[in-house]
Parts: sequence; structure tokens; C-alpha cells
Amino acid sequence: MTTYISILRGINVSGHNLIKMDALRKLYENLGFQNVTTYVQSGNAVFTENDIDVTELEQRISQQIEKDFGYEVPVIVLTLSKLKQVIDNNPFIKDQNKDIAYLHVTFLSSKPGHYDHQIIEAKKQNEEEISFSDNAVYLYCPNGYGRTKLTNNFFEAKLKVGATTRNWKTTTELLKIAQKTI
Repeated sequence: MTTYISILRGINVSGHNLIKMDALRKLYENLGFQNVTTYVQSGNAVFTENDIDVTELEQRISQQIEKDFGYEVPVIVLTLSKLKQVIDNNPFIKDQNKDIAYLHVTFLSSKPGHYDHQIIEAKKQNEEEISFSDNAVYLYCPNGYGRTKLTNNFFEAKLKVGATTRNWKTTTELLKIAQKTI
């Protein structure tokens, strides 16, 4: 069995695309996933399944959500090792002057092709910092994520890939939950 982490984009935001976590857990169990655990209301789940391609899992979950709830929800699935790699590669965690409460990770559905770094850098506001990897964008938003212009929609438009963002606490908590399943 392989441990997977799924993160859903755009559920339970401002009263739209409502999915209770117990309903999400049941949906995953109905798909045959085991050891299903959800974390907070933004659509994070950890589960085990036979070794399957993450793209296939993303499609299965997304299709079942549309069937059960009637709306399309983008899903990004990571393996435990991929999540650990994303966490380990965050360049901002090594800087003790950075308050981790302002760290965020924008998970990317795939590696972006060519994009203009300068256009993205130009969107940064006072004291914000950004760093890229193949499957994540690391953000330091000391004025709060709610005020940044470096949003999921912005990244999706500029990078031409799906994206969803989690704060650092959620990201590291998902790793802890996933590590308990092995």
C-alpha cells in the first residue's frame, strides 16, 4: 500500500462547493481507499491505496466528487515522499527571521512549461518573497495571504497549470498525518 495526500481546490470557500469532511471521507472509502483521514475543512485527505499513478487518482476523486456533489473540483494528489520533498525544499524555513505563520505552499498539478519569471516577480508586494520548484511555489507573505496578488488564479494563468495553496501549518500537519499511516 502507498500513502497518498490529496488536496482539493476551492471547496468550502465563502459558502460555495460545500463538502463536509465526513462526506469526503465516506466518498474516499467508497472509492476503496483505506486509512482515510481528513484535515481541516479545506479538502485535505490522507489515505492508502495500491500503488496507482497519481493522475489516475486525481481523476477518480474529481469524477466521484462531480457525481456525488454535482460540481467539478480540481484535485492534486501527492505521494508521501513527494510531500516530504516539497517540505524539505522550502528555502524559507531555514531563515530564522521568517515567521512560519506567513509561509505558504502553492502546489502545482504538473511541472510548468516556460513562463516569464519577471511578470510573476512584478506582482510581489512589500516584503513578499517567492521561490519556485518543479511542483510547488513557496511564498512568504508577511502582510497575510489574503492580501497577496500571488493567488491560485494568478499562478494558474501565468504557469498554465492547476494550483492550490496551503499554509505551512497545514502542509506540515499533512506530512505528520501521512507518516502515521506507514
